[in-house]
Amino acid sequence: MYEDMQTTDDIVSRYAPLVQRIAYHLKSRLPDSVLIEDLLQSGMMGLLEAAGKFNNSKGASFETYAGIRIRGSMIDEIRKGDWVPRSVHKNARSVAQAITEIEQLTGQPATDQEIAQHLEITVDKYHSILKDAANGHILAFEDLGVSEDYLSDVKSSSNEPFQGIRDEKFKLSLSKAIDTLPEREKLVLALYYDEELNLKEIGEVLGVSESRVSQIHSQAMVRLKSRMSDW
Repeated sequence: MYEDMQTTDDIVSRYAPLVQRIAYHLKSRLPDSVLIEDLLQSGMMGLLEAAGKFNNSKGASFETYAGIRIRGSMIDEIRKGDWVPRSVHKNARSVAQAITEIEQLTGQPATDQEIAQHLEITVDKYHSILKDAANGHILAFEDLGVSEDYLSDVKSSSNEPFQGIRDEKFKLSLSKAIDTLPEREKLVLALYYDEELNLKEIGEVLGVSESRVSQIHSQAMVRLKSRMSDW
């Protein structure tokens, strides 16, 4: 148990705002079928789990560790809902494959027009696929393999002596892949994940619509998945 807080009430009282902040940030990126109440409930469970398992000798602060566990618990709850149609996953894989083939051929980032032409669909249809992917793959960094345990440096890997080396190589590969993205896609990812701006706020920064930001985000994530396919 986290030593500075002796009771469950203490934990909930102090860190309920953290649960709420994470829940509303996730909710802004999810379809209406995902209820904020469900996210808050699962987040509280993650908070209590974090308090029970936290080990301050590992070097991370409790708030950092709890944030990872809270988000992970919410993600697990969302995945249980299974609200993403199979067609969304299929179309996203097709787009990723198209991007890989185009970029291997041209040596340049694939454009919307090139991807649509490769898939033999209109640009509007391609943007519709991206819109679906924005809902279906909004947890895209987790889809790339970045779990809450990966993001945390507090999990013991004594039974996997090469786990740390593998994770460092993954992190380096992901960093390099992000660096190869078109500038606008890199900027959207930075504003979204680092600065935690929502899509509307990013649109105001870039001078484009919220829906266009969603398309850019989705395209960036699909492009990353295509470049990280070896992992």
